Amino acid sequence: MLSTNLKLSSDFELDYAEFLDEALVEAWELQAGFQKNLGKKAEDREWWILKPGMSDRGQGIRLFSTEEELQSIFEEWEAGRPDSDVEDDSEAEIDNAEAEKGENDDYIVTSHLRHFVAQPYIHPPLLLPSNPRKFHIRTYVLAAGSLKVHVYKPMLALFASDPYTPPYSSTTDLSAHLTNTCLQPTTLDGSVQAFWSLPLPASQLDAIFAQICETTGDIFEAAAKGMMVHFQTLPNAFEVFGLDYLVDETGTAWLLEINAFPDFRQTGEELRGLVGGLWEGVMEEVVKKFFGIATETVNVDKDKEPNKMVLVRDLDLGRR
Repeated sequence: MLSTNLKLSSDFELDYAEFLDEALVEAWELQAGFQKNLGKKAEDREWWILKPGMSDRGQGIRLFSTEEELQSIFEEWEAGRPDSDVEDDSEAEIDNAEAEKGENDDYIVTSHLRHFVAQPYIHPPLLLPSNPRKFHIRTYVLAAGSLKVHVYKPMLALFASDPYTPPYSSTTDLSAHLTNTCLQPTTLDGSVQAFWSLPLPASQLDAIFAQICETTGDIFEAAAKGMMVHFQTLPNAFEVFGLDYLVDETGTAWLLEINAFPDFRQTGEELRGLVGGLWEGVMEEVVKKFFGIATETVNVDKDKEPNKMVLVRDLDLGRR
């Protein structure tokens, strides 16, 4: 599933725009994308989305398709940084000066201008006939012990604020491209919905969920076996993650990113019970079992079905 539902990304370190060429030396996928786009019109190019690795809340995200466009992004940020001719100026003082630009400015502070991730932009996405706004799926995942991975079946669909437009239509106004709820003025306009209530055929919803379950199991197994420096499992511990998926118009669910510290406020007040159900599931699957407490086997409440925590991977990594 990782070969069909995960696009290869590039990550690089950069302090100053003038060193971009050096920073991209080992960004093979990105370099290949630039070569593929040579001589093509904007609408025919492969587009990329740039994410500052140390920022959050959608700050600093940009779209680009050529090395020249990427270069101009960093030059724009660099031009906006406060000048400092004093060698002993602390990073904190510079950050404070930058913060004065305003909380609502889409600006990258100095401490964030180092690590970046570039991902292929998925176009065109699946759009609902009744709501032509781009959306991604937030999936909550429980990783327990060493190692059982559960996907919480109730999921969220998070919508952009404006109707979708192709990435080449505008690289400055990202309101049609970013589905991060922290960028939304309110969750009362349908920007957050329950996945299973989307007006799509039941068979299509099931197919998307099946892909999410299989991809999630694969990515956690790969991390547990091949990236132990970054992801270590413990027998008597658990973690809850937030995984983001984007479905393209062909129905493929692509894994976008994994959040180790998911924001549970994204549901808004109307769907806050969804998060409550998640933690009830965590209690049932790990906490009660750890203390030897019998788990519920019968529940007439449809929103609290025992199988809402779907086991997608069960490994024995030999850690006791």
